[in-house]
Amino acid sequence: MRNLWYKNAIIYALDVKTYLDSDGDGVGDFAGLTQRLDYLAGLGVTCIWLQPFYPSPNRDNGYDVMDYYSVDPRLGTLGDFVEFTHQAREQGMRVLIDLVVNHTSDQHPWFQSARADRNSKYRDYYVWSETLPANAHEGVIYPGVQERIWNYDEQAKAYYLHRFYYHQPDLNIANPAVQEEIRKIMGFWLELGVSGFRVDAAPFLIRPKGNQPTILNDPHRFLRQMRQFLSSRRGDAVLLAEADVEPHEVAPYFGEGDEMHLLFNFLLNQALFLAMASEQAEPLHHCLQALPPISPVGQWANFVRHHDELNLGMLSPAQRQVVFEAFAPDPDAQIYERGVRRRLPPMLAGDRRRLELAYSLLFSLPGTPVLYYGEEIGMGDDLGLPERMSVRTPMQWSPEANGGFSNADAAKLIRPVISSPEYGYAQVNVVAQHRDPLSVLNWMERLIRTRRECPEFGWGTLQILETGSASVFAHCCQYERRVAIAVHNLSAQACIVTLTTKDLDAIYVTDLLGDQQYEPLNHNLAAIALAGYGYRWFRIK
Repeated sequence: MRNLWYKNAIIYALDVKTYLDSDGDGVGDFAGLTQRLDYLAGLGVTCIWLQPFYPSPNRDNGYDVMDYYSVDPRLGTLGDFVEFTHQAREQGMRVLIDLVVNHTSDQHPWFQSARADRNSKYRDYYVWSETLPANAHEGVIYPGVQERIWNYDEQAKAYYLHRFYYHQPDLNIANPAVQEEIRKIMGFWLELGVSGFRVDAAPFLIRPKGNQPTILNDPHRFLRQMRQFLSSRRGDAVLLAEADVEPHEVAPYFGEGDEMHLLFNFLLNQALFLAMASEQAEPLHHCLQALPPISPVGQWANFVRHHDELNLGMLSPAQRQVVFEAFAPDPDAQIYERGVRRRLPPMLAGDRRRLELAYSLLFSLPGTPVLYYGEEIGMGDDLGLPERMSVRTPMQWSPEANGGFSNADAAKLIRPVISSPEYGYAQVNVVAQHRDPLSVLNWMERLIRTRRECPEFGWGTLQILETGSASVFAHCCQYERRVAIAVHNLSAQACIVTLTTKDLDAIYVTDLLGDQQYEPLNHNLAAIALAGYGYRWFRIK
């Protein structure tokens, strides 16, 4: 079991385009990213997840792919990509890339051929209808932006399915030729050194599409075949799936340990924000108890924020409103009638205590933590940018012009660098925080180091502990005769709690991490002091 490296990994997500520009054209590139591998290794990152870097019209930040076998020329060449993966491996870091195969760009040669010729072999790569389907307005992903999921193409003289934006026609996964293309794409990038894929929009990939048949009446069979192919080419490679689905639909994506290795834990993410907004532990209790059991080789991928909106769609309307009122009362900070388009520090009004509390929870809850670039320095957002672009601004490296991201003229940058008084690059940047021992960056490095020294949280069996306080959440994870405990106070009020444990007799208690220096507990778990929004990690014998 020790070869399941992802169980105790630290995953760091980034977009090459916004990380570091090495050639002064205003766009980040692989050469720039390679220069920052020392930084990522020093931070404690063990796995880098790259968002799409393929050639694209970039109408959806690269998720509209027009060539699966190449690199956007602005970002470099395949040679630059291979050099990056080699250097990452030398630094002890693996690389995951986005596998975006639910749809392509409408500029992809496959779609161009399909729309131009009914007899093209690529016609059946997509899903068509001669008439507008009756359900064309159902299942819209982006309310307020997207009107329907079928679009008429004048050249093809037919409607095509697009579950996302109209310029992203869905691939017909029921077509065996499309399945074979997907395996070729995976095989290509595995040969170039990647350690796996983040499977974009996994539920839409396998659900019945239009009038097309289901995939052999067993949609998950295709995911099992993907897993089999992946393992046959590289035994330690993994699939990390985006599957934001109802609780009863989650477990099948793990299968019997023969589908996805990891799933983003959207349910826990929403429970985390509801718990923080209400200052009550119950949402975390309820979510963790409701999560389905998973196979020993499966793992949850936990996150606070990522490149998309904070989707609160699984909460009730009343619960969603509690989160909106606490963290996004401005309607401009809300999106798609269900989510928040802000990074965490502005949501918390810059409250360092609550920021540390959120990430302490992220790193101690059962699963593998995923960080989004800039979280380690407390980057803000730009609500002046449309939709989800607000959280996709360039990385802030230094107080130099453009935040050290690029030496190009500001007008040429792929996206403006944040320059607001509170979260602008002059105040929030890597260089300044490296020099400040009390900075978010130095605190995050310590948090990551402590988490890597606590494999119990990645490998262990969860037990929720009673605290006697509605605002304090405590849990422990046991693994190989080792036990780690984390206690979090979701309230602004300081308190003292006693943990009620089952089958745990503490002989000796070691403080591992805390928001401040507390009196040591010595040999018991009684009278644990917590400051407002305080947290403590322990290891017990």
